[in-house]
Amino acid sequence: MSNNTAIFTITSPLHSEQSVERATREYLQSLREAGMPTVDMLGNDYDSYGKHTLNLLFIRTGGTEGLFRQLLPKFQKQSKQPFYLLTSGKSNSLAASMEILAYLKQHDIKGEILHGDASYVAKRIRLLSRISEARKRIDGCRLGVIGRPSDWLIASKADTTAIKDSLGIDLIEIAIEEVIETIRNMQADQASSKARLTSLITELKEIKTPAPAIAQALPGAIHIYKALTKIVKQYQLNGFTIRCFDLLTAVKNTGCLALAKLNAEGIVSGCEGDVPALITMMVTQALTGVTGFQANPAHINPLTGEILLAHCTIPLNMVDHFELDTHFESGIGVGIRGFMKEGPVTLFKLSGDLKRHFIAEGQLTACLSQNDLCRTQMSIKLKDKSDAAYFLSNPIGNHHIVMPGLQKELLEEILK
Repeated sequence: MSNNTAIFTITSPLHSEQSVERATREYLQSLREAGMPTVDMLGNDYDSYGKHTLNLLFIRTGGTEGLFRQLLPKFQKQSKQPFYLLTSGKSNSLAASMEILAYLKQHDIKGEILHGDASYVAKRIRLLSRISEARKRIDGCRLGVIGRPSDWLIASKADTTAIKDSLGIDLIEIAIEEVIETIRNMQADQASSKARLTSLITELKEIKTPAPAIAQALPGAIHIYKALTKIVKQYQLNGFTIRCFDLLTAVKNTGCLALAKLNAEGIVSGCEGDVPALITMMVTQALTGVTGFQANPAHINPLTGEILLAHCTIPLNMVDHFELDTHFESGIGVGIRGFMKEGPVTLFKLSGDLKRHFIAEGQLTACLSQNDLCRTQMSIKLKDKSDAAYFLSNPIGNHHIVMPGLQKELLEEILK
């Protein structure tokens, strides 16, 4: 599939080709001046329909309804995308587009008319192009589930059929014992581990020398990183979630550093075997290029809309700087205290059956360092303080994903 937007034209033969072409040039030029992304104009080369990231049908005139109905089976065979009907409104094109869209809706086929001010239409095309690119990145992904979900995630189950049918994601079950065995097989190679440790710390610009206990745990954390990297390559994964607390007893260390590093490398890496959180992170990465911070709320003020979220790992490409500490609950291994730049953020969560979602925009006001919480801590002021009630009345599990920027419009569009 091509990575661009293509425009296909549908025109009634009753209209003057010369006048239609002139009107087309003028209309498309107005969209370009308003910021429409580069497009391929493919006219009536309908054999190419569906082969681009975003396929638009430019209904240029009235009297095209019957022609569209004739072409519909061909279009449906070549693409599963909704039908986006671009129309300038000239030559009765809007009326024809409305009749076509009504026909589609009668047959439970998704579609939308792109019409209005040039700035609105150009913005809409940019948004739809971005959504289509994200869906393309998600479709066909292989996500590993390493070990069962943690025992306390009693409400965070996943509907594998819904995830496959709706998103095209395959969930691959992998035994946690396989990772543990891989880690233990690497423990003898201490020289390589020390070299990799030195390289990693230099690369990530760790801000201060870790305490002796953490420095002692670092080689083990690197073993976990290398083992998970090997598993990702072996199973050809785009990401995974791991029952990470099993590592505490099995190898006396944590996966926090490994997940922080792998997320920064583009491998979606989640904690505690939480599959709904993993799917949420996959969507987040496909849309924004970062996987997001998987965390659970620690404190909520429903009167002010302030919420404090925390976890012991965060993608290293989301933070300005970070410190190494122990894992909070166990007090062993290596945890990450990351400091993200203050500014706009979005909280996001999908349910495991994809039937529910939560989206709330807000402002990251501070990153804290309290001793009685998981190491990375974010204080967020929700844009709409009434969103805080969701966490106390109808939450989708405990883990939620924090992503940079105000992304509600983008998320709501892809969830359509």
